[in-house]
Amino acid sequence: MSTSIPNIAIREVSDFEGQVVQLQGWIYNSRSSGKIQFLQLRDGSAIIQCVNVKAEVDPEVFETGASLTQESSVRIIGEVRKDDRSPLGFELGVQGIELLHLAKDYPISPKEHGVAFLHDHRHLWLRSKRQHAILSIRNELIFAIRDYFYTQGFINLDAPIFTPNACEGTTTLFQTDYYGQPAFLTQSGQLYMEAGALAFGKAYCFGPTFRAEKSKTRRHLTEFWMVEPELAFADLEQDMNLAEDFLVSIVSRVLDRCQEHLKVLERDTSKLEMVQKPFPRVHYNDAIKVLKDLGQDIEWGGDFGAEDETKLTQQYDRPIIVHRFPSAIKAFYMREDPTDPKLSLSMDVLGPEGYGEIIGGGERETSLEVLEKKIEHDQLPKEAFQWYLDLRRYGSVPHAGFGLGLERAITWICGLHHVRETIPFPRMMERLTP
Repeated sequence: MSTSIPNIAIREVSDFEGQVVQLQGWIYNSRSSGKIQFLQLRDGSAIIQCVNVKAEVDPEVFETGASLTQESSVRIIGEVRKDDRSPLGFELGVQGIELLHLAKDYPISPKEHGVAFLHDHRHLWLRSKRQHAILSIRNELIFAIRDYFYTQGFINLDAPIFTPNACEGTTTLFQTDYYGQPAFLTQSGQLYMEAGALAFGKAYCFGPTFRAEKSKTRRHLTEFWMVEPELAFADLEQDMNLAEDFLVSIVSRVLDRCQEHLKVLERDTSKLEMVQKPFPRVHYNDAIKVLKDLGQDIEWGGDFGAEDETKLTQQYDRPIIVHRFPSAIKAFYMREDPTDPKLSLSMDVLGPEGYGEIIGGGERETSLEVLEKKIEHDQLPKEAFQWYLDLRRYGSVPHAGFGLGLERAITWICGLHHVRETIPFPRMMERLTP
């Protein structure tokens, strides 16, 4: 292949109309009419159709084109031509083909495959249009999240993966040996972000978290990514305002920059366009009443199940914020409502269309004495929380925060049925490979 010909990414072809360029990538699909070969080439940035005409190329070029199999890697030289029928708007008129590697018996053919088979071959399934679209949206969402908190004045602090104690409940911990003493994979970076907020005013972490939940529902992974902002001198109202503004911002960014990917997924974007402020705010007591009126079998004091969340959100056209859940079903660090100690200053943002909890958070307990009693009541090891209690000994202030599960947010934004497609290599109860 000539070194004087520009080597470009497929997404750049519009800048080279009428010019001869070199593309390199993999054969996504191909068909032939005998004298013309239509080779779909992907390079990770886009897919383009390369037209190889027998009468216009050397015999060996046409023979090479005929030998190409799905996922064979190649370099192709050709002229960029306008083609209004192409989703890309352009095609490549082939002049030369260099075969780099001939792939044989690629396991994922264009025919239908079962979910288990596709996940067994997840390392290859990532190459499909659908998975490319989902993970490209994931990538955009990650940058949208970081940009949002950067512009809002939050500092990014990385929370540890190994922790000495539980944050969300002792029954969902993955335990490991840490040089002779027990340690646990983190369930949340929140407690550490409280330290960060009291040091920097605004802090957030964004990283992997682990929950040993024995659940096989379409909403659960054992390893997932979570973003957790924490804000000093903030109450529940400010926390809800932040969560609302944050969600509107990141959804707007995906709508603005990922239209082609959403189109591949056949996502009804009109649903996402409704994600605008203000979100309806529903007191837990009122939510229970609505659910009972809708025929749900739920009593005051119970947490919402998936069906409860679905029924509740069906009454609205955008996410809703349910606030002031019972203290008994929230973690020890959640502050009690001063007007009713049976309630906590907590909130969940529930996504529409049956996607359930997207964000969970609230105002944190500021009293050292109250926290000590709660730790004792929950039978948590007090010595492991001494550093956390120091935050109440030395300059305690009102503060609040929340956590957004990245994969659940992607599931909702992409309109997917199951969370397992939202992460490159999902970890579930029954899956540890590839």
